[in-house]
Amino acid sequence: MNNGEICEPCGVLLVDKPAGMTSHDVIYKVRKLYNTRRVGHTGTLDPMATGVLVVLVGRAAKACEYLAHDEKEYIATLRLGIITDTEDTSGNILVQSPQADIPSYPKVIEAVERFKGDTYQVPPMYSALKVGGQKLCDLARKGQTVERRARRITVFDIEATPTGTPTDYTLRVRCSGGTYIRTLCADIGVALGVGGAMASLRRTETGGFPIEKCYTLEQLSTLDTAALDALLLPVESLFSDHATVTPPPFYTRISRSGCVIYQKKIGTSFPLGTRVRLYDSERGGEFYALGEVGDYPDSAAPDGDSSAIKIIKLFSL
Repeated sequence: MNNGEICEPCGVLLVDKPAGMTSHDVIYKVRKLYNTRRVGHTGTLDPMATGVLVVLVGRAAKACEYLAHDEKEYIATLRLGIITDTEDTSGNILVQSPQADIPSYPKVIEAVERFKGDTYQVPPMYSALKVGGQKLCDLARKGQTVERRARRITVFDIEATPTGTPTDYTLRVRCSGGTYIRTLCADIGVALGVGGAMASLRRTETGGFPIEKCYTLEQLSTLDTAALDALLLPVESLFSDHATVTPPPFYTRISRSGCVIYQKKIGTSFPLGTRVRLYDSERGGEFYALGEVGDYPDSAAPDGDSSAIKIIKLFSL
């Protein structure tokens, strides 16, 4: 670790992304605020969307690839009666149904309920997913359409509430990561036979981080360096659903050098594949790494029990 890394801010920043700005635009502004290029995020929001954007600052950016697809919650506006090329109202209208064809509230509720549970969803062309090394949205802007493989998603809960406008409903959706709310709106419209598109979107929670804990860019721009640093949540907050392990000092030291920690030697018994947060008792209980349980047959394995914890990402040297 060099001096720059020691002085560099590190942590998780919760931003309430405004409409009309890309997630990358937010990253650019956070880089300037914290004077570091090492900034990332845990999940893109479309330009028209607002809400929770989990930003990773400094060494915390290393954590991104190790995050599971957490549950997310959204509030969206479903507009019935139109089909657009982007599946939201920012796109070109391809088909528009007569007002008289808009289904009644009970029929809308019945259709919406059918989307609850496990299902498969085809990602939209206007998305950041890559096919053959190219982003789908870049291909879509060139007028190209390519085949996309349906992906398994889970809608844990979904509610539709009338807005007072016959074509518009407010959707509250709790779903798995990787779910496209635009596509969900379009699919509901297809199920009702009139088409549908997303007219607005706000992410209200992701990975256990609620919108109430987020800061707007305007709020952040008024703060000095000390106040900005104070807003950063610790890296381990990203893994709050993982069990914690504080190995004895000897095992902590050997794990830092790449050696495995046999579970039987430290009194743990997590199943294979389990990820755990590792803490260092000699450094005041500091979180230092993310570990994963694997099978490591070796003569050093106690009584033939080869289940051991190995660091998969070191966050503190």
